[in-house]
Amino acid sequence: MPDLVPIRRALISVSDKTDLVPFARALAGFGVEIISTGGTARELGAAGVAVTPIERVTGFPEIMGGRVKTLHPMVHGGLLAVRDDADHAAAMQRHGIRPIDLVCINLYPFERTIKGGEGGEAVPLAEAIEQIDIGGPSMIRSAAKNWAWVTVVTSPAGYDRVGAELQANKGATSLKLRAELAAAAFGRTSEYDAAIASYLARSGGLAFPHVLRLGYVKAEELRYGENPHQHAALYRDPASAGATVVNARQLHGKQLSYNNINDGAAALELAKALRRLEPQRTGAVVVKHTNPCGAAVASHAGPGSVREAVDLAIAGDPVAAYGGILAVNAPLDEAGAERLCAGDVFMEVVLAPEFEPGALERLRERWTGVRLLATGARPGSPARKLEYRSVPGGMLVQDRDVGTPEPGMWTHAAGPAPTAGQLRVGGFVEACSRAITSNAVAIGGEHGRAGDGSPAAPGGGVAGAAAAIMLFGVGSGQVDRVSACRLAATKAGDRARGAVAVGDAFFPFPDGPKVLIDAGVSVIVHPGGSKRDQETFALCDRAGVTCMITGVRHFRH
Repeated sequence: MPDLVPIRRALISVSDKTDLVPFARALAGFGVEIISTGGTARELGAAGVAVTPIERVTGFPEIMGGRVKTLHPMVHGGLLAVRDDADHAAAMQRHGIRPIDLVCINLYPFERTIKGGEGGEAVPLAEAIEQIDIGGPSMIRSAAKNWAWVTVVTSPAGYDRVGAELQANKGATSLKLRAELAAAAFGRTSEYDAAIASYLARSGGLAFPHVLRLGYVKAEELRYGENPHQHAALYRDPASAGATVVNARQLHGKQLSYNNINDGAAALELAKALRRLEPQRTGAVVVKHTNPCGAAVASHAGPGSVREAVDLAIAGDPVAAYGGILAVNAPLDEAGAERLCAGDVFMEVVLAPEFEPGALERLRERWTGVRLLATGARPGSPARKLEYRSVPGGMLVQDRDVGTPEPGMWTHAAGPAPTAGQLRVGGFVEACSRAITSNAVAIGGEHGRAGDGSPAAPGGGVAGAAAAIMLFGVGSGQVDRVSACRLAATKAGDRARGAVAVGDAFFPFPDGPKVLIDAGVSVIVHPGGSKRDQETFALCDRAGVTCMITGVRHFRH
């Protein structure tokens, strides 16, 4: 294979026209003939760059709305011909095919299209199908296959490197660069095809395709994995939409670690769940080792609500919260930043839709290393949400557990009828329980009643519909449900009196509920389904404790 190959003829056809004109001018400066199509040709011509239209090369017009324009031997013969093969050279001469030495193509924006509009709404299927590029991937693959002779560029990120090589090598590219660009090109077409395959499978109602193709793109290499001796990298799903840690803008701090990203994702998902549950109020979540150690919904939205939510989330378990990951579901203002700058607080990562300028300045001054991530507030795609977990030899795939609790649909199984306030708290605590590693039990209640360290609310502990709600204690990742109950009750302490407890699965025996009742809870919520449910119901009746059945289990392993 030759090392330096001069670029004499290039084909440019791009959807993303970032830096297009400077790159084309750079090629033209080396005497390169530029062939182009449609909108790319028009933009280059308007900028004064000489362009040969594709139909002049093929002798055939673009037809069918541009669906057919480059699928022609004059194009693919010029890309695939091995220049020092006598048979190839003879075929080129016989048919009047001229070599194409560089292809610059970035594909139709299929991934961006299927993410939907600004509001996250789905695009019509026909619109998505029109963004499936055919000629582009074909030319990329032809050029990449013949990388010994052809340079292929699939992203504006490669323009400067190609330009630098042309400058250094008097208009030629090196074998090393062509090989690297070819590998990236095949990766890009693979990623593109995977996005299309996944989308069409979902659109056709096929939840789990026969062959699973995931097109993740490396975003960055991490310092290490879950532990320092493990290598790690972060990959991005090009089709992902909405607020995620991977898509967030880092405004300050050190590079995110593997654990930062994992914990940040857990915190953000619960913060978004609290927004769906209480859309008119501000929520905050503190996570440690993927489990919420504190969570709260403020009594209102607007000024002061972020500080209130953050303060109550930290107060849920101040010891565990230290060094944790904080996510809020409203823009972080100066009052919230002031609370975070207090001496009893240290967070590894803070996530918010946006940071007000004053808040950002305060946090930057307070900590040099804390990672500040602006996630944006764009809703996610309405497409079905799946999660993947690798196991040795394979992959587990399932729907994500993202539904919103519906306390009004729960069954009243024992004890006094629940109040509206208790059902509201129950929905909040159930949302938290879904985010806790199984076996999981969570205890929470309204802020402002006896037992939580604040003055008692009138009427026996119900502070009203506008009361803030907070998580008092969790029992997470236990190998038996009784231990989960004991741990949650210990964490909650006196705050358990009159509180609501939620289990992620049924109680096989009444021993776990007895631990919660002895701690003082007034409501127990669980999915039900145990053969001994009646024993738990009878225990609640005797103790005067309300028992509600959700009918839905929420294991998280």
